[in-house]
Amino acid sequence: MIVDCALYRRGRRTEGPEDLSDALEQARAAGDAFVWIGLHEPTEKEFDLVTEEFGLHPLAVEDALKAHQRPKLEVYEDSLFMVLKPVVYEPESDTVSSGELMLFMGDSFVVTVRHGEGAPLGRVRDRLEAEPEVLEHGTTAVLYAIADAVVDHYLEVADELQTDLEVLETEVFSPDSGGSRNSASRIYRFKRQILEFRRATGPLAMPVARLAGVGPNGRSVPYVDESAQPYLRDVHDHLTRVNESVEGLDRLVTDVLSAHLAQMSVRQNDDMRKISAWAAMAAVPTMIAGVYGMNFDHMPELHWEWTYPAVILLMVVLEVVLFRMFKRRGWL
Repeated sequence: MIVDCALYRRGRRTEGPEDLSDALEQARAAGDAFVWIGLHEPTEKEFDLVTEEFGLHPLAVEDALKAHQRPKLEVYEDSLFMVLKPVVYEPESDTVSSGELMLFMGDSFVVTVRHGEGAPLGRVRDRLEAEPEVLEHGTTAVLYAIADAVVDHYLEVADELQTDLEVLETEVFSPDSGGSRNSASRIYRFKRQILEFRRATGPLAMPVARLAGVGPNGRSVPYVDESAQPYLRDVHDHLTRVNESVEGLDRLVTDVLSAHLAQMSVRQNDDMRKISAWAAMAAVPTMIAGVYGMNFDHMPELHWEWTYPAVILLMVVLEVVLFRMFKRRGWL
């Protein structure tokens, strides 16, 4: 469905014709105006009108309708197509969910297509309309504002993940936790959320670098004002920080998991040593009692007066010796 459709001239929203073709013609005729159309999970029929009026490339339209795309930047003859993946983190459930945001940009028009609930388009549009001096730079201002909002939210999510990981690490290695059997599964689930976050941030690095003119892939992109590259480089810097933070989180979670498994292995070894020590201590009286439990006639000890207390004393002495030996070696 079409969420919003507006004609902007000199950075200010103006009343324009309802027909998309007329609005686009008016924007191009003015020279300092553009049309911004926002859609949310449009159907193929709803998108056909936009496709026809703005001449969008069929491959990009297919991606926008089907969603489930990796972040990317595609340049077509009559338009620019960019995919971003906004993310939302729920601290209560430790889950990262991602939506999708597609942006078409061409001569005097911007079309944004949103899938999911994580895209901050409403706030971006309100902020831009409150800053006409920014919006008067045209469609490039919209591209920058959307990319900046998405990446800035990545920073917030990375900070929240870092905080929750510190809490998880404290709980896993707390003496009171006793190495909970659920700790490994919790760490795996947390690692899965980091992977979901990385799928949104990692592939976006190259498209943003291309827009910002950074590195070997950085070059002039059609429909993007080169004067905006310093601002886009700021977005690229923030994204680089996010990706470095995500890599650090991933390594730290892996280290926590490895340390937890090693800790569990050490505890299991301690338990086995204790069990072995008690089993050895139990075997000594069992062996002695087994010897004197045999039904043989010629066992002279059976007829001695002090045999029973001597055997009991021998059992006690051997048990004390074994206990002290195992205790000294740390097995008990």
